[in-house]
Amino acid sequence: MPLTSKRHFYFFMKENELIPHLFRTEFRKIVSVLSKLFGIEHIEIAEDIVSDTFLSASELWGLKGLPENPTAWLYTVAKNKTKDYLKRNHLFAQKIATEIKYISTATAEIEIDLSTKNINDSQLAMMFTVCNPCIAAEAQVGLALNLLCGFGINEIASAFLTNKDVIYKRLQRAKEKLRTEKVRIIPPTLLEINERLPNVLSTLYLLFNEGYYSSSQNFTLQKELCLEAMRLNYLLIENDITNKPSANALLSLMCFHSSRFEARTGTNGEIILYDDQDETLWNKELIQKGEYFLNKAAQGEQLSKYHLEAAIAYWHTQKEDTNEKWENILQLYNKLLQIEYSPVAALNRTYALAKAYGNAVAITEAEKLNLSGMHLYHSLLGNLYTGVDNIKALRHYETALALTNSAKNKLTITKNIRSLNLKQEDPAKVIS
Repeated sequence: MPLTSKRHFYFFMKENELIPHLFRTEFRKIVSVLSKLFGIEHIEIAEDIVSDTFLSASELWGLKGLPENPTAWLYTVAKNKTKDYLKRNHLFAQKIATEIKYISTATAEIEIDLSTKNINDSQLAMMFTVCNPCIAAEAQVGLALNLLCGFGINEIASAFLTNKDVIYKRLQRAKEKLRTEKVRIIPPTLLEINERLPNVLSTLYLLFNEGYYSSSQNFTLQKELCLEAMRLNYLLIENDITNKPSANALLSLMCFHSSRFEARTGTNGEIILYDDQDETLWNKELIQKGEYFLNKAAQGEQLSKYHLEAAIAYWHTQKEDTNEKWENILQLYNKLLQIEYSPVAALNRTYALAKAYGNAVAITEAEKLNLSGMHLYHSLLGNLYTGVDNIKALRHYETALALTNSAKNKLTITKNIRSLNLKQEDPAKVIS
């Protein structure tokens, strides 16, 4: 009997709240174990087996009620379906048997190890496979969402603000590239970790940013992207050989940023800028965790961009405006730009410069950047010119509005334009 496709399986998931939750948490774990067992060229078989397992759950649990331990039930059924598949496909079983260390010569039966340790080891191996430099960074993020986080094609398309056909083709090309390059899903050696950990961290960084700075209107999806990036980062921290200072620094950065997640968006979906955020909505527990991981990151001699960004994010959790705060942030941006220049970091440095030395100095520095094609550049100049030259501020905000495609950014910029227009009508309201 052919395995049921995932497309049919998703239809049944909607009928039950528990199954989608378990799908999010357990699908990726079982797929990682089976993919490690079968090899990269047979990922689809692993996905089909696990999808069929969840379809069985949706059918049987509706008829017979929930089992005592739903997760254990899924693991047992997944094991049995895997063994049944291997019995029906002798050639496939013989082909992978030579590569698998979990084979008993007495019974010629492959052991499906779904212990916590093997699940974690398999996910770590899959993480280094997905983040192989032979595929593009955008595809790495997509594969991470799909294989490591259990996101479906529609969800990934929503995150990237594109259609599902584009995402499907991107993932298929990436998987095919891994096959042709004969990439194996095996635990990374110490040498491979040292060589490829920066690439893994870069993928997790992009995955987190996809949620935190996403233009998507789906608030739940944005938050899930950030949480998944943090979960995968924590897998690195939990493993002794990947528990490096840079991994701790990145997790610290994620904690600090996530602590302000609830305060960043207004009721209409508009972005609430830092100065206007309600500090009572900041998550103090995440701030404390960020401080913990930042201290752990300081135990090595390496200084990565994640260390500097985490330190900047730490200062942003101190709401009170002080010279010490903005001087520290400014110096950290100076070091960050020396390590890795980016236009966004340069713009953020200019904002810190304005806070430390005033808008006039910052305007001069900002205009030297000449990033006229970026809406962020014009938004920053609109902010800096407000109260200095409101006509120029309006022009920059209007240019920013024309350059952005994000509904959230349009709401925020429109709000600023409306505020400036009111000030033009009533000069007494101009900010001094």
